[in-house]
Amino acid sequence: MTFPPERAAAWAHLRDFLPHAGSDYARLRNYDLPEQNHPHVSRLSPYLRHRVITEQEVVEATLARFSLKTSEKFIQEVFWRTYWKGWLEMRPSVWADYRRALDGQLAAINDQTAASLARAENGETGIAPFDAWMLELRETGYLHNHARMWFASIWIFTLRLPWEIGADVFLRYLIDGDPASNTLGWRWVAGLQTKGKHYLARPSNIETYTKGRFNPAGQLTTDAAPLSGPDAPARSPLPETTPPDPTLKTVILLTEEDLSPSFLLDSVPSPMAHAALLSDEGRSPREVAAHVTQFSTQAAQDTRQRWGARMGQDGPLSRSLTEIADWVRGSGAEQIVTAYAPVGPAASALRKLAKLLQDDGIALHQIRRDWDSAAWPHATHGFFRFKEAIPDLVARL
Repeated sequence: MTFPPERAAAWAHLRDFLPHAGSDYARLRNYDLPEQNHPHVSRLSPYLRHRVITEQEVVEATLARFSLKTSEKFIQEVFWRTYWKGWLEMRPSVWADYRRALDGQLAAINDQTAASLARAENGETGIAPFDAWMLELRETGYLHNHARMWFASIWIFTLRLPWEIGADVFLRYLIDGDPASNTLGWRWVAGLQTKGKHYLARPSNIETYTKGRFNPAGQLTTDAAPLSGPDAPARSPLPETTPPDPTLKTVILLTEEDLSPSFLLDSVPSPMAHAALLSDEGRSPREVAAHVTQFSTQAAQDTRQRWGARMGQDGPLSRSLTEIADWVRGSGAEQIVTAYAPVGPAASALRKLAKLLQDDGIALHQIRRDWDSAAWPHATHGFFRFKEAIPDLVARL
């Protein structure tokens, strides 16, 4: 597997990258060099997406080596994921609207569109860089961030395929596929996120940042209007959370959103048991790649192996809400404690689980990390306003 799912592998990635997190990253981060194993970026995103390693740990390790000024670009990149999550958390209808539109686009596919989609998803468009990125995505579950922007732009403006289906392709294949950063990133490329501002891939830019590996001159649409759509909804307050009662019989429930459970044990130091509910197959109405579900499964198993002695008896690792609900009832638990799940499949699954157990009088408590509670309220507008708060957030957290 390209990304071993264990926490030890995440730390190895971080240790290998840290010497380059300062000025090297600032100068070279835009180069897409898969043949060199992407030496100028951290490739930590699969681990951060599942919080096998946390944003706070990465920032602390970086600042133990570099000043904030020297590592500013890398620190900002870590915060981009936080920003996207906060923005969507205060506008959850954007995810729901995307899923409804995706269902509609999939239902409306005709023979001509189906053929175009097949060529794109099989990497057979004849546009060499796009086809190479599609192959890399399907084989490794990863793409460089710059390649993701080029890919999305070509999908939308050159191939003229629905952006929602392109975003779905990423969610199906990217190990780090995330409802917030993926959906909002595709909206940004299309010109929907920042109204009137879209991203057009340029052959010269691709040639420069692939170091001449590709130059699709004459193949790309370089003059296209942004897509049109409704304005983003007004933001709503972050959902409130209720703390658990440490005197009640408690089970810990892990999800793929957060596999670093130590902070949960600050609230419930002696849980009686633990289980894991995985909702990765809910990323898409179509089949999710095996390497995505394998990563989630093995990362959860690694977490349970490392923390099992602190989290009580082993319960199931399951993708079935019914199985988890039956286990909770049979465990004798009086409450469930889990890490807060932001907008997406895991959050939907937790809402359904809470309803299943409501008549049993078993409450489900989601605990939000201080990192998220401090940073998300700053995601009010664009990232450039958000990043003004980063020095204060770093100092606080």
